[in-house]
Amino acid sequence: MKYIKQFSIILFISFIGEMAHHFIKLPIPASIYGIVIMFLCLLTKIVKLESVKETGDFLVKIMPMTFIPAAVGLLNVWDIIKVSLLEYILVTILSTILVMVVSGHISQLIIRHTDKKISIKNNKIHVKEARSHE
Repeated sequence: MKYIKQFSIILFISFIGEMAHHFIKLPIPASIYGIVIMFLCLLTKIVKLESVKETGDFLVKIMPMTFIPAAVGLLNVWDIIKVSLLEYILVTILSTILVMVVSGHISQLIIRHTDKKISIKNNKIHVKEARSHE
């Protein structure tokens, strides 16, 4: 029964994300709205982590299974893809490198400009005031 309750909470927040996507006419997928809403609910303690943790862990563990239909779909259009395979590989590698570089730079900017030092020990977050880097 606990898992049904946890899954219901996740589905309800996903539904709210779908509604946000329907009413807010931006080119943002409904799943992104759902993730942001879940994050905000967890951050504000509207939803407690314990009330979705086990089901969330389960969903993350089975996530690779969700890629099987996409892989089968690629096999169905292999004749079209194989002509441009080198371009697909090149774009994938370059975009991955670009995302890694940009993410690294943004992370470094955030670390340099933060006023607090955050450390995680024994699954607890500790916040200490740090000197400003100005």
